[in-house]
Amino acid sequence: MSSTLLPKPQMRGLLAKRLRFHIVGAMIVSLGSAFLYKYGVAEPRKRLYADFYKNYDSMKDFEAMREAGVFESVQPKNS
Repeated sequence: MSSTLLPKPQMRGLLAKRLRFHIVGAMIVSLGSAFLYKYGVAEPRKRLYADFYKNYDSMKDFEAMREAGVFESVQPKNS
């Protein structure tokens, strides 16, 4: 019976090797997700809010809500 010897499997350091690989992968995925969220969601949202508040007149909005009867403590001017 002619048998060839199989190479011994690596038994030490398997967990450390796998963890190193997966931690690097997790860091790359998380940094990529953060980058995509910041420039795909947060920055456009900030720009939209800035554009909205450039021309926003709170007193005009208040008067419109007052006339619509939204507030209980403030009566409409026409009443």
